[in-house]
Amino acid sequence: MEVLWGITIIVLGLLAWAGQLVSWLAPTTAARLSLVEAEDAVEDVYWADIRGESAWDVASLWTLPLAGLLLAMGSDAWAWLGLVGGGMFAYFGGRGVLTRLELRRRGFAIGEPSNVRLGLVMLGVWGLAGLITIVAAVSALD
Repeated sequence: MEVLWGITIIVLGLLAWAGQLVSWLAPTTAARLSLVEAEDAVEDVYWADIRGESAWDVASLWTLPLAGLLLAMGSDAWAWLGLVGGGMFAYFGGRGVLTRLELRRRGFAIGEPSNVRLGLVMLGVWGLAGLITIVAAVSALD
């Protein structure tokens, strides 16, 4: 089970991290890949927020896939990185969902409805993966 969860968080973590890397370094390409909305399709302040968010996420979201790699390899050190990575992903998912819901509720242009729904689902999955990882890491440290 540990190897399976390790592989799961490697895959989920790398999807998020790589998506943010492309969004940060090549936002036009990211828009073509539907990783973000095109700049002219969203509010200026929202665009600025997701640009800053992608830069920070590249710097911080590597922690969960590395924890997954350590878990899959059977290293006890995974739990410490799992706490950090799980926390980063719980924050990433929770902030992303709640911010987008509030912006949408207030009528701000944040993207095509189908893209926003998909983004909310993926952010929820990443947040849940973070929370599950935190619980598993705490259990492993007992």
